[in-house]
Amino acid sequence: MADNSQHIEITRKRLLWRATHRGIKEMDIMVGGFAEAHLAGMSAAELDAFARILELPDQQLLSWATRQEDVPAELRTPLFMAMITYRPETQ
Repeated sequence: MADNSQHIEITRKRLLWRATHRGIKEMDIMVGGFAEAHLAGMSAAELDAFARILELPDQQLLSWATRQEDVPAELRTPLFMAMITYRPETQ
C-alpha cells in the first residue's frame, strides 16, 4: 500500500509541474492554480483524467476557457468543466 500511495504522490508532483509549465502564462495560472487547489484531493482515476486533460493544446484550452469556442460534449466532464472555469480569485 505504501508503494501505491508513494506512486500517487509522485504522480501529483509531476502533474503539478506540467500544469504550471504550460507555455502560455494564462494557462499556467488557470491550469496550475486549479492543480494547486485540487490535486491533493483527487483520486487515482481523477489524476489519470487530469493527465489526459494536460495533453490538450493550450490554445484550445484557452479558447474553451474564454468561451470563444464551445467545449465538445465528450470533454464536458465535471473535472474538465471545473478546471476551465477555475478562477483563483473566486475560489
